[in-house]
Amino acid sequence: MGRASEREFTAFVQERGDVLLRAAQALTGNRHAAEDLLQNALAKAYARWPRIRGDAEPYVRQILYHDQVSAWRRRGRRAEVPHAEVPEPVGAGAEHDHDTAVRLMLRDALQMLPPRQRAVLVLRYLEDQTVEQTAAALGCRPGTVASQASRALSKLRELVPEFAELTERVEAVR
Repeated sequence: MGRASEREFTAFVQERGDVLLRAAQALTGNRHAAEDLLQNALAKAYARWPRIRGDAEPYVRQILYHDQVSAWRRRGRRAEVPHAEVPEPVGAGAEHDHDTAVRLMLRDALQMLPPRQRAVLVLRYLEDQTVEQTAAALGCRPGTVASQASRALSKLRELVPEFAELTERVEAVR
């Protein structure tokens, strides 16, 4: 790789690395695993960098999603995820405590979803991608994305009743 390509790659990582790390963390549920996932994706992108045309971010994101889905498949659908007990927050108000508890319950519930459903939710709602973009990133049809999103949201509503109440309020506003 030439110097210009190396500079382009370095600039890309500096500009988009934090955003890509957040996506990786949403997929893995673990900061260290997210860093490893992103590092591997960037290594693959670096090897192909001179051949990447246009915006490189979708290409790197696709590597992230495919590698994570492959990891889920290798481990099995329901890998055990250890969690430490969450300490009580100091000096926080009751509303803050409730919001934090709901976020933690959602995080844990996301870990229980099958890999494809979790990837669909991350792409659609965290990354704000369209159904078509999500389908392209995951290598499936748009109908599969819609059905997987529907099933995943339904499961989250079942596992976290507060999430169900929140989505009902959002739907009422629409």
